[in-house]
Amino acid sequence: MTSTDSLSQAKDIFGTLATAMVTPFTASGAVDYAGAEALADYLVRQGNDSLVVSGTTGETSTLEDSEKEDLFRAVVSAVGGRARVIAGTGTNHTSHSIEMAHRAVKAGVDGQLVVTPYYNKPTQSGVIGHVKAVAQATELPIMLYDIPGRAGIPMRTSTLIELAGVDTVLALKDAKGDIAATSEVICKTDLAVYSGEDALTLPLISVGAVGVVSVTAHVAAPLFRRMIDSALAGDYAAAREAHCELEPVVRAVMTHIPGVMAAKALLARAGVLAREDVRLPLVTASEAELAPVLAAMAESSWEIPADNGSRQK
Repeated sequence: MTSTDSLSQAKDIFGTLATAMVTPFTASGAVDYAGAEALADYLVRQGNDSLVVSGTTGETSTLEDSEKEDLFRAVVSAVGGRARVIAGTGTNHTSHSIEMAHRAVKAGVDGQLVVTPYYNKPTQSGVIGHVKAVAQATELPIMLYDIPGRAGIPMRTSTLIELAGVDTVLALKDAKGDIAATSEVICKTDLAVYSGEDALTLPLISVGAVGVVSVTAHVAAPLFRRMIDSALAGDYAAAREAHCELEPVVRAVMTHIPGVMAAKALLARAGVLAREDVRLPLVTASEAELAPVLAAMAESSWEIPADNGSRQK
């Protein structure tokens, strides 16, 4: 398969604009599956062609396995056929990750996000062994997730190059913040690279990335859609214009409090979510914590699109 064919296959599976979707909760703290379906529908109508379910922003570390599987199934029911659904299956426990991959297959998702094993701090050989074991367990396509700030270790360039040779490893969500290292991966592999840092989406696309897995797209998907489509079409003037419109919005969501807290608070204020609750150890943002978020949003002329309630299947 040529590099062009591989990238096309990966984009067919993972899209170009994916929101790392928050998980709505009810007043009692249970997962709000109807709310998740409604949010998924809203995000697709705003321009997302892919959704990541039960990733970091989906509070995966405080969800039970059964809740995750039910979430996968609910989102597939809501948007399957209109957008790709990517399950966050990766954990720091290889057999647990394999179990979640099997659950994701049963739920009918399109792909899986496999993060670097966190907390354990394995060697790079351990990272490779972990990913290969997950890959061998099912045929579900894999997007690797390199985020040393949370995992404690990076996936080194040599590791990513080796893992690119695994048949089902097709993509990389890059949150390393090292554009030079990512450029080397782009140049030496057929992996479809996605920015895992909202602010670096345009710079990464300029060196060959194909899109973003975003938190800020919860509230500004149309701007991301315009930026990505313009950049991929080679219209960098239009892409830079959208990038600059996005800058204060990205700053609002990503730099003051955890992104899930900011996204839920803004969506609730816009009437898209019924509640902004999170699960401990996260807590709902106080007004003082929200003040810089709202101040940054006020720097932008962007208004979060309202949810008109339209649902399609």
